[in-house]
Amino acid sequence: MRFVCLNAGIAHLRARTNAIGAVARVRSSLAYSTHKFFCDRGFVYLNSPILTASDAEGAGELFQVTTLPVTKPEDIKTTDSGEADFAEDFFEKPTFLTVSGQLSAESYATALSDVYTFGPTFRAENSNTSRHLAEFWMVEPEMAFADLQDDMANAEAYVK
Repeated sequence: MRFVCLNAGIAHLRARTNAIGAVARVRSSLAYSTHKFFCDRGFVYLNSPILTASDAEGAGELFQVTTLPVTKPEDIKTTDSGEADFAEDFFEKPTFLTVSGQLSAESYATALSDVYTFGPTFRAENSNTSRHLAEFWMVEPEMAFADLQDDMANAEAYVK
């Protein structure tokens, strides 16, 4: 039954398997430990935007989000230069799934000092390897007025 649940598309039964249940429990413990670590050190937790108009890291491909009729490209209005007219889109400009919460964290750090984001990020690189994930959760601390030694000490304490 385990093989059927994991591979036959019966998503609502996956959580009942030993493997998926174990992964869920480990993820829960890791998330709790991450929040506890940063809260115990006075960091403020931020929910950074998942939808964004910026490429925070400037490298790689982004997943675009749009309400334009992509299944019927002939119905998409274009500008004089032939580009899609995003004025007709829900967001009125090109919008993407975030690759990082860093820009949000940096702006909050200037007001709140030590902050961190912990949430999903998305990468659209077409790299079909066992080491590539299109979606993953990332921890991104930002410390105002910290130097490299402060950053290294924080990272080392987190890993320990």
